[in-house]
Amino acid sequence: MANKTIKSAIESMMFVWGEPLAIKDIADIFNVDKKEIYEACKELQEEYEQEGRGIVIREVNKSFQFVTRKENLGYIERLCTPVRRRRLSQSALETLAIVAYKQPVTKGEIEAVRGIRCDRVLEGLAAKNLVTIVGRAESVGRPNLYGTTNEFLKQFEFESLKDLPKIEDLEGVIFEAEEPPVFADGVVGQMSLEEFAGARQEAEEATQDEEDAVSAAEPAADEPATEPAADEAAEEPAADEAAEEPAE
Repeated sequence: MANKTIKSAIESMMFVWGEPLAIKDIADIFNVDKKEIYEACKELQEEYEQEGRGIVIREVNKSFQFVTRKENLGYIERLCTPVRRRRLSQSALETLAIVAYKQPVTKGEIEAVRGIRCDRVLEGLAAKNLVTIVGRAESVGRPNLYGTTNEFLKQFEFESLKDLPKIEDLEGVIFEAEEPPVFADGVVGQMSLEEFAGARQEAEEATQDEEDAVSAAEPAADEPATEPAADEAAEEPAADEAAEEPAE
């Protein structure tokens, strides 16, 4: 068997095996002398070293193994150190829900539903690769149309948009434009669609409480005029009685 073929196969086996691969095991696979395999491994080791590869071949007690070059340790640590990912804000969750269920949708349509501007929120979602521009509307000005991305599907563990929960299962996720919700920006929330319904319900209850308080403070328009005080009403018959008494 050609030496080049043996070295190529050894590379593949070391890559798959992970742990140190013994010369004896390699020799048994090729049915050749262990010395020949050892020399092939040493040649590979030298080739990797001469080319300054990021992967080097380490010998451990007559076994060989792929390892990373020690000079690259700092870069590997930076790659493998967990990075704390920021959760989406409440306003981002609301906007993302609208895009997910109404896509393709324009920025103006999103703002009509939420009742507030969403420029920066859309920019943030686009930076996280959760939404993207999918085309242009046929309306005046040809505004951008937004839709969700494959990253959105991966984050929410959906295979396709058909896996989105039904609207009736998440009441309040999509709002009618004539009934804009009132939410406070900056509220941190988990990245799950189920939270949209709860957030919507809380906002509606808070809005209703405010409306009830205002209504209670305003006097009713058809209330009757204030009746005269009891003392005034009592004085009038007393004066009549005095007039009817005969003079002495």
